[in-house]
Amino acid sequence: MQFDPVNAQRTTRRAYVKYGGAAVVGSVLAGCTGNGNSERSPTDGGSGGDSSYTVTMEPVGTVELDSVPETWFPYTGDYADMGVALGKADGLSAIGVRARFGSHLYEDLPGVSVDTSELTELWQDGTGQEVFYELDADVHIIDPNFMVNRLQWSRDEVDDIRDQVAPFVGNTIFSRVYDWHEYAEYTMYDAFEKIAQVFQEKARYEAFKRYHDEVLADVRDRLPDDRPDIAVLYPAGVPPESFYPYLVGTGTQSKHWNDLNVGDALERNGVTDAQAGGGTVDYETLLEIDPDAIAIRLQGEITQEYFQDEIVAPLEDHDAASELTAVQNGRVIYGGLTYQGPIIHLFQLERAAQGLYPDEFGGERLFDRQRVGDIANGEV
Repeated sequence: MQFDPVNAQRTTRRAYVKYGGAAVVGSVLAGCTGNGNSERSPTDGGSGGDSSYTVTMEPVGTVELDSVPETWFPYTGDYADMGVALGKADGLSAIGVRARFGSHLYEDLPGVSVDTSELTELWQDGTGQEVFYELDADVHIIDPNFMVNRLQWSRDEVDDIRDQVAPFVGNTIFSRVYDWHEYAEYTMYDAFEKIAQVFQEKARYEAFKRYHDEVLADVRDRLPDDRPDIAVLYPAGVPPESFYPYLVGTGTQSKHWNDLNVGDALERNGVTDAQAGGGTVDYETLLEIDPDAIAIRLQGEITQEYFQDEIVAPLEDHDAASELTAVQNGRVIYGGLTYQGPIIHLFQLERAAQGLYPDEFGGERLFDRQRVGDIANGEV
């Protein structure tokens, strides 16, 4: 029997949701909708009367909730990581692509875990509406423009899910190169604060912010004066013969590189980001650029052994690649995952610092796993 989302009987805890004024999905490209109308502090969200509260985040605008969402899902791992950091792992029900969510990193944190095998994978040769009806979540931590521009949903489809299931709250933060992203550009912690409003978890957010600032200040105080120009690349195959280029921009996918104040060898040589329609680059192009260091981005759990055997060793043995300065100087390093929130970022900052500056940071742990686990578990 064909599933009928409109007429299906649905019994849920879902909060009644309403959108204020012009802040509807159909007008999200029109421009700014403001940053708050709250009676509470910004991190608590605004007061909507009684026990309800509002959250304002572009491009959607203002969403009113009458209770804290219990079940939720994002599309990308950056927002999944934020929810886990806020102690909401138990309510996480789905993810776009499991392999792109760095949940394996939680194994190093006391009391924090996510079994991705239990999460519904939203991408199944495309992403349809049916899975949203079936999951019946209380909130979707997703930029609706991502659904339209990256997953080819229509505006009507977005509106149907918003009206019949639950609201969308989110902003595409991982990259700034999309020409359709003509609205507010949130930093990682800007967006994290908004998600903390959704879940009413101000204390956890503030604890993470304090600890992030503490760790970052310590790392930056120890950075050498000589900063390399790096090329962030994603292999088109393994072993690699060509690569998709990723510029060190202002999106959250590059936060660990910006934190380390590196230069961007690709940008300085006029290379177009793969996410903005750029093609692959081959070794001939890389030899012309000859970056000081090469950061290879890979999805999933990447061990040092895998990286050495499948990436570094083939480059060292390759006739052209072996002529690159970065290869000759042992500065081919792991570039991390695309999607990072506050927890994953700390791991990626640590590994990037160790890879770029082994004499300074070596195998040293740059943040306290117990403290991060404690914050995620509410011990703030």
